[in-house]
Amino acid sequence: MGLLTIGAFAKASRLSPKALRLYDELGLLTPARVDPVTGYRLYAPAQLDQARLVAWLRRLGMPLARIQRVCTLEPSEAVPEIRRYWSEVEADTAARRDLASFLVDHLARKDPAMSADSASLGIRYAALSDTGLVRGSNQDTAYAGSRLLAVADGFGRAGASVGEAAIAALKPLEARGFAAGDLLNVLEEAVEEAASAVKGIVDTGPAPAVDTGSAPAVDTGSAPADSGTTLTAMLWTGSRLALVHIGDSRVYLLRRGELFQITHDHTLVQSMVAEGRISPEEAVSHPQRSLLTRALGHGSDGIPDLRLHDAELGDRYLLCSDGLSTVVETAELRRVLSEVADPDQAVREFVALANGVGGPDNVSCVVADVVEVQP
Repeated sequence: MGLLTIGAFAKASRLSPKALRLYDELGLLTPARVDPVTGYRLYAPAQLDQARLVAWLRRLGMPLARIQRVCTLEPSEAVPEIRRYWSEVEADTAARRDLASFLVDHLARKDPAMSADSASLGIRYAALSDTGLVRGSNQDTAYAGSRLLAVADGFGRAGASVGEAAIAALKPLEARGFAAGDLLNVLEEAVEEAASAVKGIVDTGPAPAVDTGSAPAVDTGSAPADSGTTLTAMLWTGSRLALVHIGDSRVYLLRRGELFQITHDHTLVQSMVAEGRISPEEAVSHPQRSLLTRALGHGSDGIPDLRLHDAELGDRYLLCSDGLSTVVETAELRRVLSEVADPDQAVREFVALANGVGGPDNVSCVVADVVEVQP
């Protein structure tokens, strides 16, 4: 079979002539020959497979620059790249769904500000961070105050500094006044400041050499530029909590005796679970379970999850780094949260449990109880 005209090739590939001309200009799908007299583009039948792949990827919504990269890969390498892209789409869709739910709820409320009933609720809290038994230094940071709860797990050469800087950027929220309806916007602005603070440290360095904490999905080496941190925080006002989350630290909620994980790990392994490539049980012991796909300060996606959460009297929250959640079984987390009433004693027991099974990582946790505030 000879060369195909652009019209015939467009029909066979289900790409328009206009799209084919654009892809030629971008170097994504170059014609086999261009007629020197007429300027007509001619394509080889063997190019149909690549053209159809481009068409399918465009239907997925994949950006052209990323399609160009996929088309240079062998099939065995293209498959995980497509899976990775679709996981990102699903995560973005989930974040948009949460935002849509918030907007519906927010607009349906007659008065988005704190009600008289919600003003009677507050939190009782405790925070603790420990180096563990293996690492030479602590790159975790844990903080608890009357309005802000936060855990950061730094990694890389400047891990400790960037984790502290991220939480320090949120601390001014403790003293600020704002309506419940502004809660999410206030936290989003503070997270942008946290990201800038982290970037400032990463870009300028230097930082003392320390053990790495949670490993990112790229080789961090030892340069400050490859440092970063997870950040999981909750900002409280009335009966509402704004949650920001990026990385693999977690938030658990104990409500009426049931334990729920209310954050989604931004890890390569969690993406594999979402894609059905491995089971949740296999993820627990997977050798790449600490590889991050999102964090503040390193080269991967730095966009956090943001959403609102309605608290109830009697709720108990646990924020923790992966130094706790990866070594202590969920059943034990639930037991401590259910049986140990004092938050200060609970965080000490969590650290003891992690160290009791070898303390392989830094461990940080915050426990907060939703309680009634006496007038």
